[in-house]
Amino acid sequence: MTPSGGWATEALAGARPATYWSDVLPASEPRPGVTGEVDVDLAIVGGGFTGLWAALQALARDPDRRVAVVEAEVVGFGASSRNGGFADSSLTHGLANGASRWPDEIGELVRLGRENLAGLVDDVSRLGIDADLTPSGELTLADAAWQANELAADVERHRAHGIDARLLDADATRKHLRSPRFVAAMWRPDDVVLVDPARLVTGLARAAEAAGATVAERSPVRAIEPDGARLRVRTDRGWIRADRVLVATNAYRGPIRRTRRWIVPVYDHALMTEPLTSAQLAEIGWERRQGASDAANRFHYFRLTADDRILWGGFEPTYHPGNGVDRAHDQSDEVHALLARNFFATFPPLEGVRFTHRWGGPIGTTSRFSATWGSAHDGRLVWVGGYTGLGVAATRFAAATALDLLAGAETERTALEMVRRPPVPFPPEPLRALGIAVTKRAVRRADERDGRAGWWLRTLDRFGMGFDF
Repeated sequence: MTPSGGWATEALAGARPATYWSDVLPASEPRPGVTGEVDVDLAIVGGGFTGLWAALQALARDPDRRVAVVEAEVVGFGASSRNGGFADSSLTHGLANGASRWPDEIGELVRLGRENLAGLVDDVSRLGIDADLTPSGELTLADAAWQANELAADVERHRAHGIDARLLDADATRKHLRSPRFVAAMWRPDDVVLVDPARLVTGLARAAEAAGATVAERSPVRAIEPDGARLRVRTDRGWIRADRVLVATNAYRGPIRRTRRWIVPVYDHALMTEPLTSAQLAEIGWERRQGASDAANRFHYFRLTADDRILWGGFEPTYHPGNGVDRAHDQSDEVHALLARNFFATFPPLEGVRFTHRWGGPIGTTSRFSATWGSAHDGRLVWVGGYTGLGVAATRFAAATALDLLAGAETERTALEMVRRPPVPFPPEPLRALGIAVTKRAVRRADERDGRAGWWLRTLDRFGMGFDF
């Protein structure tokens, strides 16, 4: 791609340094925090998708269960409100990744993922959550011949697992989305729905409260300690005594240090345009309003909103040494400018469009690009995280699996190798930061050399490791 810089700087001027999805929500007062001593059956640390799905599922299994969700900021503060709103059926960061890592289980993982997405759609409808849920499908777009060849193989892989996938040539691609960049595409009409993530996560919180859960905000958890046969969850102004604890802090530093071996916070950034006019929309087509992404290793993801804005994100993940997470990292002049240039290179007819919002936030990634589970305190505590940017739907499955593990239940989910065996851990610092920097450079070179992986990426593949967002 040859970035277009002419309009990009001016288009970014005036963009609010805020997440669009949450910025346009109606203002609301934070929920009360934890004070004094609270006694529950299940305490959930983290008020994002995972924690709220877990609360709803726990109460569906036992309506009399006392459940408390504890959030350090406000519900959906993290990745749950900052993502692109792509709810994909894949539990494994895509079919190719899952098939390479769990070849004996991939058929089962595909089935479970599709059932999970169908369950999410049913839950949103049944609970009356207005999340602008739209069955959209997804286009994966190639801008080079080597990417088109990889898409052809991916189409056959999807079809072999009963998933409708179609390879589009350049002319057929332009009938879906007009851009001078793209020469081919894979079109999956099923298995992806688009949502407004902030409305989904706030809707889940209200549904959990209606089901009987307590949701506390502004209550960072400082420690989780044994208390006889139970656990004590310590916050700044109170304690929660619980029989079982589920930790769902994902990329954010939670009270369980060992998760940092496997889950690394990687910052992803995004832009949102002003609403497009009907004439501007006509210039680029996109009449089916699918979710879309690039086929390259360094990829963008993009979509239309209900009011005809374009969300444009991805391409340049950033890691801050020491698993660094800080509000200051949410904004990156360098990355946001790069995204803006690439946007106009992709959609030249949209020169003149301005961006209204710019934001970023940490994604929890693992070396296998999908979730991992662990336990502590003799199984009374379970943690889960590491969705690598594909967690809108996968969090629902992960929450159900975590509840199975807390109950000591042997289920179809807990029998999976991806649940039983953790990924390869990331090395300690400073090797972690060095390895990620080397990997990013190797990925960039692979894209420049028609997808050919160098020795470093081949070595990582051999050991089952990688870096993605």
